[in-house]
Amino acid sequence: QVQLVESGGGLVQAGGSLRLSCAASGLTFSTYGMGWFRQAPGKEREFVSGINWSGGSTVYADSVKGRFTISRDNAKNTVWLQMNRLKPEDTAVYYCAADPTGWHRTYSEGYDTWGQGTQVTVSS
Repeated sequence: QVQLVESGGGLVQAGGSLRLSCAASGLTFSTYGMGWFRQAPGKEREFVSGINWSGGSTVYADSVKGRFTISRDNAKNTVWLQMNRLKPEDTAVYYCAADPTGWHRTYSEGYDTWGQGTQVTVSS
């Protein structure tokens, strides 16, 4: 079966950093685009960042651009989200997802496989 497993979430003070990891199995990782989404309590799930199949193209939501960096290593079947200068409004459950088209679409309906999520809490 296809599985995505996120890790690296936790509690951090505003201005701090976290690095999220997403390990993939059961799919041909190098043919998939990958995305990060987040969902805060009472809010809709929103797109955070995406990376295409090769890692040659990335995209970021305006709210995180300049602070977050997405990367991948196809040999390790892993995608990361480096989060710097975190803000309380970044607090959410973060999910990684796989895009079967190989691109980094910015809407959740474009992704067919999701991880279980990892909690990120940023305190002030």
